[in-house]
Amino acid sequence: MRDVVAYREAKRTALILAGAQAVMGGAAPIAISMGGLAGYYLLDADKSLATAPVTGFNIGVALGALPAAMLMRFVGRRNGLISGTAVTALGGAIAAFALFQINFWMLVAGLLLVGAGNAFQQQYRFAAADNAPADFKPRAISWVLCGGVVAAILGPQLAIHTRELFEPVMFAGAFFSIVGLAVVGAMILSFLRLRNDGANATLGMEAEEPARALPEILGQPRFLVALLCGVSSFALMSFVMTGAPLAMIGCGFSADEATLGISWHVLAMFAPSFVTGNLIARFGKERIVSLGLLLLSGCGLVALSGTALWQFWLALILLGVGWNFGFIGATAMVADCYRPSERNKVQGVHDFLLFSIVGFASLMSGRIYTAFGWEMLNWIIFPVAGVCFLILGMFALRRRLRSELA
Repeated sequence: MRDVVAYREAKRTALILAGAQAVMGGAAPIAISMGGLAGYYLLDADKSLATAPVTGFNIGVALGALPAAMLMRFVGRRNGLISGTAVTALGGAIAAFALFQINFWMLVAGLLLVGAGNAFQQQYRFAAADNAPADFKPRAISWVLCGGVVAAILGPQLAIHTRELFEPVMFAGAFFSIVGLAVVGAMILSFLRLRNDGANATLGMEAEEPARALPEILGQPRFLVALLCGVSSFALMSFVMTGAPLAMIGCGFSADEATLGISWHVLAMFAPSFVTGNLIARFGKERIVSLGLLLLSGCGLVALSGTALWQFWLALILLGVGWNFGFIGATAMVADCYRPSERNKVQGVHDFLLFSIVGFASLMSGRIYTAFGWEMLNWIIFPVAGVCFLILGMFALRRRLRSELA
């Protein structure tokens, strides 16, 4: 009976968080698809800084990761996640106001706050996993990310239909729509009821295990491999995706076509989540991560084959699916590496490291695109994916040798 109740509550939690992801997840594609274009619109001289607003968004996620984890430790996840929607709303309002003021760095600051709000959203997947039985954790993560399918449609469509709302001030309406998303997201999150909420919460007998020192946790080979693969998958996705709208505009396609490309990409990021959890359960986390890296490499091959619209869109679709398999698989590996008493500090440090590197990747995307072009953005995929394959292979071999000697 206890197991039935635990599974029912885990599913309820995952569904609520998936609903919040569906709404709040729309803020990221708005920030990413409009951030670079709005930055390009505001800059007069050095266009290489056009992607700095997108970088601000990613840096905001990194800077918000540790404060978000600490806040949720003291006020509980439910209250902390709702607080994150307020941060997102404030960032959207500032970004919209920046367009009226023709202030580039205010736009960067606004999207940095939207990113800080997104740091709370990154906790959705961990909240679902931590409130689920062990064998349901990968599925719980996948269920939450399934909400991104709606976000993939909602965010870009809002951007398209609101970016000229305050014409002649372009893009302000798109950023102001983020405020509306945050209000609805807060309403959905208010229905959460988490069994292991707050600083001293526990989940079964596991919580009796004492917390280990952070260096001991981070030094685990499994954690390091998961971190490398998760960071690489996310950074490559951000690196190519951030430059893609600029490349499409540079090849003569319209802003709407570029935004639709991002829509297809975000849809591809989250649509596989309906099956990713089942695939992980059947084939294992490491194999699914490897498949994700293969698909990321496929994105590079398609992008290098030409610059027709279908090639941009197909490359972005492969980029999204590759991110899904690589990132969900790596997240599930990370969830195996900590105890309930360690979750806040490990998740906070993990996301800080993750989004610091992702932020750097998005900044370098604009600079490398300006200096070397769209092709170079895609050539960089191959050595990064190759290193991940090598490390994954060494980790799998090490585990096999240990099991044979045991």
